[in-house]
Amino acid sequence: MGHNSISLPSVFGVPPRTTKPPRVAVLADSDTRWKWGALTADRIVPGPTTETAPAQGPRAASVLDGFLLRGRSTPTPRQLAEVGVRADSLREVTAVEFLHTMAREPYDVLVLALVGGGVQAMLHGLKRVWEDRPARPVVVTGYVGVVYEKLADGLLLRHGADLVLANSRQDAERFRAVYDGVGADSSAVTEVALPFLGGTPYTGGHDPCTVVFAAQPSVPDNRKDRAYLLDRLVRHARLHPEREVLLKLRSKPGEHTTHIEELPYQKLAQRLDLPPNLRLVYGHMGEVLDRTDLLVTVSSTAALESLHRRIPTAVLTDLGVREVLGNHHFVGSGCLASWDQLDAGHRPEPDGEWVARQGVRADGSYRTAFDAARERIAGLLAGAALPPLTPYYTPATAPGYLPGILARHHLGPDGTPLPGAPAHDREPGPVRQIVRRAARGAYRHGVQRVAPVIRRMGEL
Repeated sequence: MGHNSISLPSVFGVPPRTTKPPRVAVLADSDTRWKWGALTADRIVPGPTTETAPAQGPRAASVLDGFLLRGRSTPTPRQLAEVGVRADSLREVTAVEFLHTMAREPYDVLVLALVGGGVQAMLHGLKRVWEDRPARPVVVTGYVGVVYEKLADGLLLRHGADLVLANSRQDAERFRAVYDGVGADSSAVTEVALPFLGGTPYTGGHDPCTVVFAAQPSVPDNRKDRAYLLDRLVRHARLHPEREVLLKLRSKPGEHTTHIEELPYQKLAQRLDLPPNLRLVYGHMGEVLDRTDLLVTVSSTAALESLHRRIPTAVLTDLGVREVLGNHHFVGSGCLASWDQLDAGHRPEPDGEWVARQGVRADGSYRTAFDAARERIAGLLAGAALPPLTPYYTPATAPGYLPGILARHHLGPDGTPLPGAPAHDREPGPVRQIVRRAARGAYRHGVQRVAPVIRRMGEL
């Protein structure tokens, strides 16, 4: 695969450690996490820079190798193309295959863009494979977007990385409070910003006025509520035939993102007579925002992207303001609104102080947002050999929890691969690739079609 060609924001303030470009590895388990991991790597790696588009500034001149963790949400080629991020190499691996690669390849920085359990498993596995090495990479992890659930659980599963990135001042404060509260070292918490905020600021209306509903795979998680939201979107389109109304979808049927989507909006929409001014769209969120006059969502991180551009943004209250929906995160934002209000022409006005605390710098200046992370990584790389990874969870502190997390990735309690774990390094042949794609398709079919039917039968 060709060199990463995406234009990324600036890297300033840290001199190169060597004249050789840093080697960076990113391990991701979904399309959104691959996007976050690769873009974050370009923002935090210290070293020389290469000029790209003037509006974006220079990007890190590093060698980026991507690894996609094999599983239910491994992105398809279409999803990878939609993300729009390129790497010098990109391949699919099992957890054990990845650990074998890390045992022999000399990387400078490793970004773990995984769910919490995956991060924890890799931390223990890496600790094991690096125990006899004189040097190891700096290990970085964090969150793709808004952190609105399982705060303590997710954070403690990420503890042990050299840097745990927080996307805002508010998150950094919450993260440190959790670590300090359980007696864990909180010095790894480093404030940055979401790496994919950007784009042209909103300056006024488009012709036609365009309303975009940013759908989420798992919020809400039931047919009744998802059908309600779709119905209200249809009603809005019919009330305003002069507007273009877009339903922005994350994935096509059969594809998975970070979260399982059992009830795709595409399937629900097939049963409706959609008005001509309502369309279902895919593609890069930034390109959709280029033509958006009002962004509507329940709790998607797309709201932060929209606020960054100063686009009018509404976080729906129709289903309540509840932790299970994630829209409670937007309390105090000034963005909470109902479809009735939006139908009547309401445009929320965001609270500037709240927006600033979320790491959303509406002035578009990100020149300093990643300085602390770059400086810290540069210091770790320039210093003495890094100490062994020390996750908070160990067989002594969490004997009833940790072994199960590690076993899901074919690792024993000490991070050693279990007998029979898939560990080959060769590229699978065409027959195995076909079988693997068929198995993954069968799984996704079961999640999206068979499982809901069984659940409904059980409710009879």
